[in-house]
Amino acid sequence: MGRLPAAMAPIAVLLAARADHASTALGAVLAALYALAGAIGQPLLGRVVDRSTLAAVAVPAAAVSGAAFIALAFVDWAAQPLAAAVLSVVAGAATPPLEAGLRAMWSRLVEPRHHHKVFALDSASQEVVFVAGPLLATAVCLLASPDLALVACAVAGSAGTLAVAARPPASVRSPARAVHWLGPLRSTGLLVLLTASVFFGVTLGSFTVLALSYADRHHEGWLAGVLPAALSFGSLVGGAAWAKLKRPWSSSRALPAVGTVYASGFAVLLLPAPPWLMITASVLPGLFLAPWLASAFAACDALAPSGTATEAAAWLIAVIGLGQAAGTAAAGQFSAYGHTATAAVPLLGAALAAAALVAGRRRLSLP
Repeated sequence: MGRLPAAMAPIAVLLAARADHASTALGAVLAALYALAGAIGQPLLGRVVDRSTLAAVAVPAAAVSGAAFIALAFVDWAAQPLAAAVLSVVAGAATPPLEAGLRAMWSRLVEPRHHHKVFALDSASQEVVFVAGPLLATAVCLLASPDLALVACAVAGSAGTLAVAARPPASVRSPARAVHWLGPLRSTGLLVLLTASVFFGVTLGSFTVLALSYADRHHEGWLAGVLPAALSFGSLVGGAAWAKLKRPWSSSRALPAVGTVYASGFAVLLLPAPPWLMITASVLPGLFLAPWLASAFAACDALAPSGTATEAAAWLIAVIGLGQAAGTAAAGQFSAYGHTATAAVPLLGAALAAAALVAGRRRLSLP
């Protein structure tokens, strides 16, 4: 529930801009600003969580982010693009660090032999958010209004954050932290992972615009929500299968292999296809999305210096968000050149992510 705005906001922002007669390019830029602000805010909030507790940081952040979403519902996007941009930045920057906070907790709450399972299940269960989020945002926009979808982002995010904050683990302080000013960024293996994750984020951000562009091409608005949901459904299936592995691969082996297959899945989307085939094709790369994330967060947790687990996870989330922002903006510009040009953006992002992981494979070897 608390993570729903991350999946709802990109679609809601794009459709809200369109409803106010703003261009798709402007909507893409504002959605990119939301993601970029989140990429900046998450590591800062994560460092504060490492120094205090998840509950103490997440609740005030949810209040600020929710207020920004509600304010966005009352802005004329075409006439007040600057106000919309500022509010998008505030909503993104104040996103509660639930994902980083929870993923930093798993290594303390679960035995080491079950780490690959809990990270896989966490990534797979999050795909429920990315199935429900786009569908919910699109449904609210079509049945009511995009403004109400923005209000729904505020309500869902605040309610979910309060529910997490009320649980005992959210009020437990993190272990003693390292005092180095670079925090987790002094780990070279983590830097390799973060580099690849930027390009991985490009695939997620550009896919949202690809779905909207494809829906416009076929004059079927519902496809804008169904295609991202199909990608996430594939991820849900892939994550559940990954969690059942009895002998998981090491991250230095799993990440390059999964990343390569993930990139191959996007090649199919270059082809012009009818809606039913496009929906099916969207599932294919999704099958390797959750395994990629599970391997990445397991590696992130192991590579992070002691006492920096939350900030390290937040950096991973942040650079993925940075890639999403770049992917959304790039795909928004390429959308004017047709389906193939737009579909090339996620394929290129996935290919560069796989290349970075292959090149830095030795650095990813865990202690």
